Amino acid sequence: QVQLVESGGGLVQAGGSLRLSCAVSRPTSSSYIMAWFRQAPGKEREFVASISWSGRIADYADSVKGRFTISRDIAKNTAYLQMNSLKPDDTAAYYCAVSWGTRWPPVKYDSWGQGTQVTVSS
Repeated sequence: QVQLVESGGGLVQAGGSLRLSCAVSRPTSSSYIMAWFRQAPGKEREFVASISWSGRIADYADSVKGRFTISRDIAKNTAYLQMNSLKPDDTAAYYCAVSWGTRWPPVKYDSWGQGTQVTVSS
């Protein structure tokens, strides 16, 4: 069974940086798109960033453009989210997701991780 495991969350002061990782084990498909979502308390889950199978194409939510960078290491089945200039509004549980196949943009996401908490203090 496929498993997505996020890591790298924590507590950081405003203006600081964190790097999240998402490792995929036992993937259902040999190629897939990866993405990050987040959910703050009392709010709906929202899209943060996604990256194509090749890694050449990335998409970002307007709220994180210029501050966050998504990347991936295909050989390691791992995606990363480098978060710089963090703001208190970035506080949320961050979830990794995969969409099997290479269709871009993806229609849906098929598997999800359990999430990692990011807390940004002011």
